[in-house]
Amino acid sequence: MSSVVERTAGDQPPAARRRRAPGAVVQGVLLGLGLVLLIGGFAVIAASYRPYGVPTASMAPTVQAGDTVLARKTDGADVRRGDVVVFRDQAWGGRLMVKRVVAVGGDTVAVGTGDQRLTVNGKAVDEPYLEAQGAQGAAFSVEVPPGRLFLLGDNRLGSLDSRVHLEVDGGTVPASEVEARVEATVLPLGRAGLLAGTTAFEAVDGSRPVGPGPLEPAFGACVVGAATILVTSAVGGVAGLVRRRRRAA
Repeated sequence: MSSVVERTAGDQPPAARRRRAPGAVVQGVLLGLGLVLLIGGFAVIAASYRPYGVPTASMAPTVQAGDTVLARKTDGADVRRGDVVVFRDQAWGGRLMVKRVVAVGGDTVAVGTGDQRLTVNGKAVDEPYLEAQGAQGAAFSVEVPPGRLFLLGDNRLGSLDSRVHLEVDGGTVPASEVEARVEATVLPLGRAGLLAGTTAFEAVDGSRPVGPGPLEPAFGACVVGAATILVTSAVGGVAGLVRRRRRAA
């Protein structure tokens, strides 16, 4: 009478187990690292950023109608000239809006009747981000109260901004009404990319734009993590298939 002898993993020769162990350990480490990067990067983005849909072209060409932007949450205390921000002000109808900060508390912001260039504290500002150079509408001059902001759209001929509300607090908005600073466009994919800070206002007092937030490294971590998981899983699957074929042969 013949008998069947079953072999388990524990019955395999120690040498065979040692040959497979290093590969399994490396695969496990890589999968764990990829998962940490993916989850960590996503967590940073989810905790610090919020998506906003932009319905109008008032900020063109920087932000187009129909774009979805990512904006980093802020209480408005560190907002600077040149920042593109999301805010809500009851005097403007209480709706979320996206505009560019051109003056902060203590500034005198104006557009003259001559060349109609924007000036802040008497210094002309070159604005390369504008939809079109030239006329920007009627002349005005406003002294911005402390704790408030003066905001304009980059599409000066198609933007309802501080110039339209000059009769209420000089068209200014409380800095505390700012919800977030726009840092990137995410949709449509053809326009996806980081929103570069502008140096247009350096001439006013030499201040530099706010540095980029954690969006780029966090997104990079997500991409690297996802790629690591996919590649490691694929390589592990191919290696397993090769081993099975060798045993079958």
